[in-house]
Amino acid sequence: MIEKNVRCPKCHEIVSISGEPGVILSVICPKCGSHGKVTFKKPSMYRDYAIEVSNLKKVYSDLIAVNNISFSVKKGEIFAFLGPNGAGKTTTVEIIESIREPTAGNIKIFGKDIKTSFDQVKEIIGVLPQEFYSFERLTVRETLIYFSSLYMKHADIDEIIKSMDLKSSEKMLYKNLSGGLKQRVGVAIALVNDPDIVFLDEPTTGLDPKARREVWKVIAGLRNRGKTVFLTTHYMEEAEYLADHIGIIHKGIIIAEGSLEELVNKYGNESILRIKNCKSKDIIDVLKGHRFEVKTEGNGDISIKIEYKERIVEILSILKHECIEYDTIDIQRSNLEEIFLKLTGAKLSEGGNESKIH
Repeated sequence: MIEKNVRCPKCHEIVSISGEPGVILSVICPKCGSHGKVTFKKPSMYRDYAIEVSNLKKVYSDLIAVNNISFSVKKGEIFAFLGPNGAGKTTTVEIIESIREPTAGNIKIFGKDIKTSFDQVKEIIGVLPQEFYSFERLTVRETLIYFSSLYMKHADIDEIIKSMDLKSSEKMLYKNLSGGLKQRVGVAIALVNDPDIVFLDEPTTGLDPKARREVWKVIAGLRNRGKTVFLTTHYMEEAEYLADHIGIIHKGIIIAEGSLEELVNKYGNESILRIKNCKSKDIIDVLKGHRFEVKTEGNGDISIKIEYKERIVEILSILKHECIEYDTIDIQRSNLEEIFLKLTGAKLSEGGNESKIH
């Protein structure tokens, strides 16, 4: 039920009226008797979503690159679009950015259809393309100033340099930057118009582990500043580390979607608790007596299947009650690599290519 206060256009009396969303009600002014109608609008779904993709399809001759996919990205979250090379990640993001035309489907950004409102949409998005290059003989600061001049709205360049940790490099020529610094400059360029949504297409491809983690910190910082981040990646660890929501795309189809916790719960195997160097052989019978599935792994190690997290506390309680000595306890849970293997029968290489497991 929604309550509204409306002003009579004839006598200016304030009239209170309640109604359900989507309903139009007749109203009579109690003072002058004028008749009117009040509309109770349905709440717009786009208030919660930054991006809405419906039945998106892209066909090249006899190749279906994107096959009728639908998904939504909430405001202020990092959405990871995860998949191997050729899965349709870049095609999808370039359609959302209006770089490519879709064969079919609809896309809305903050409720605005990109087909009819792109001039408005382009001012609220920032883009780091997969193949990013800049002007080699411009400094970092000059580069940001140049790209900022292409937009109507401008962010504070000094603030961007500070937030991207580029202060010590701002006078360096782009051509002299390391790979990690170049990618950070790329993210910085995507922020020059102070966008609400930032698209990052494979932002850490080709970087060494240290540089990759530096870029991760920058991306996590975007979420902390209230930005919505659309991240395409083939790195499982990257999606696990950064994403609030993950969509796994394979051969143009989204085969799984959800938070990491939801994906693990739905597609993962049971967690395994390992007791290292357990000093008692009796513990196996004790745990089996409590209906645990227990295996010995040699060297005194024991592995126990855990269906839900409350059972971990139960095991610790049993070990304490039975005065069992051990070295350490490790808990191993399913990860995205295992889930991808389970869903596709393949693993992803460092370069993003699939290798089938027979």
